[in-house]
Amino acid sequence: MVGISSFFIYEVNSANAERGSFLKYKRKWGDRADGRLIRTLPPISKVSPYIMKNRTGAQNLVHYTLDVSNIEAYVRKKRQEGLKNFGILHVLVAAYIRTVSKRPGINRFISGQKIFARHGIDVIMSIKTSMTLEAGDTMIKLPFSPDATADDVYHTFCAELEKTRDALAEESSFDKTARILQYIPGLLLKFSISFLRFLDYFGLLPKSLLYVSPFHGSLVITSMGSLGIPPIYHHLYDFGNVPVFVAYGAKKQDVVLHKSTGEVGLQKYLDFTVTTDERICDGYYYASALKVLRSILEHPSELDAPPEKVLEDIQ
Repeated sequence: MVGISSFFIYEVNSANAERGSFLKYKRKWGDRADGRLIRTLPPISKVSPYIMKNRTGAQNLVHYTLDVSNIEAYVRKKRQEGLKNFGILHVLVAAYIRTVSKRPGINRFISGQKIFARHGIDVIMSIKTSMTLEAGDTMIKLPFSPDATADDVYHTFCAELEKTRDALAEESSFDKTARILQYIPGLLLKFSISFLRFLDYFGLLPKSLLYVSPFHGSLVITSMGSLGIPPIYHHLYDFGNVPVFVAYGAKKQDVVLHKSTGEVGLQKYLDFTVTTDERICDGYYYASALKVLRSILEHPSELDAPPEKVLEDIQ
């Protein structure tokens, strides 16, 4: 779970703040630093953000059960290739990025009751400093391009986690800022948040805040498996503009009948949930994107190479 204060104590990552390679379009009037305004949407799509004003009031919930046989084989192969600790998380993130390359509409977001196409793909996740009840958590935010492979995802994660561990070895800016925040009166803090909402509504938040904020991104992903519980249906945040939240649980086994052989055996499955902002694209588009995601997860070897073609979102 992400607390509001995490927005203020997220460390500035210079690699995230200087991402000119994602900015393929010359900025026009109405565009934002993190995305370009989509101007060719049908009328109903332009009106819906004014009818459903809040992200939590426009969220849809989806549950999937996935056969992980091919994913487990793929994970073993990648580890044999030298990618230590490569796991299901890397496959899920890489598969989502590949889905965006084929269905870019799911990488849109809503700010100021308008729909934007995001520059690049920003994946956010929460990590605990240690697996104890007393340990705190922190957020990491990783930028990717739509042509990223599973190897790219793995190496980006490794670099960011190593950087986070180094920062936590001593008092980081997280702790220093949190110590200051605890002395700010609640009413003043409430006003500060309202002011940030105002700036965000009109696209006036500084780039340095946009590129590190855990509330502005393409996707938040969380693992419930390490906690030993099923995946929750996580709500979306009304602060910021993240349109998709994915949670997945621990692997489980079920007895199944193999149709090809007629034999009964054990099969491993993974449950995962997806919470989406229905306003960024229609149901047919979402359904198509989720089918693409499932297909990639069933054939993860596709993630070894960049996509043959990266589709751009509409103008």
